[in-house]
Amino acid sequence: MSAENTPQHDDLFLPPKDFVPDPRPIILASSSPRRRKLLSQYGYRFEVIEPDPAAECGICSRETPPELVARLAFQKAADVIQKIDVDQRIVLACDTVAEYAGMVLGKPNNVDHAKEMLLRLKGREHRVYSGLCLWSRASANRIIQVDCSTLVLKNFTDEQLDEYLATDLWVGKAGSLGFQDGPPWLTLLKGSPTNVVGLPMELLSQQLKNF
Repeated sequence: MSAENTPQHDDLFLPPKDFVPDPRPIILASSSPRRRKLLSQYGYRFEVIEPDPAAECGICSRETPPELVARLAFQKAADVIQKIDVDQRIVLACDTVAEYAGMVLGKPNNVDHAKEMLLRLKGREHRVYSGLCLWSRASANRIIQVDCSTLVLKNFTDEQLDEYLATDLWVGKAGSLGFQDGPPWLTLLKGSPTNVVGLPMELLSQQLKNF
């Protein structure tokens, strides 16, 4: 399965026809091109200020996956909030991990690590958690919430796995999978597809309404 002929799910990541984005300017505290693309598709006004790498580190063995993504989203936002002036812009930070049987599956280190993750998930359900933090320096208002989606990785052949790994589509993806890349053996059972990509747009819209 090459990158050119891999089916896409782009229609799942477009806003509803009657969607009206919040007009306030946003600062995206992330280097993720997928998060930038989602914000652009939904029509938000935003700029990018990347958090320092140290703000994205640190796993506590006692944390649950929801606690982990909430804390990391907070750390990213806290890092970027110190870099801006006191104005009306809202800092948006997000962190996403996959979880299976209580085990956090972050981004793979290399192709062997990606293969190990995919074989562990084969034929089983797993969850994707995203922590979402909004923070205003002007008002000191802050919201942190977590979204969850459930997926199943159906059985696949060794040939399918090797073809997928050869595309490098697993690079930088929590759990080594990108739902937006359309591997036919990955199915969303419950929750937001944009959450699986790395930025739950439905939750973001709700947060902005309450902000």
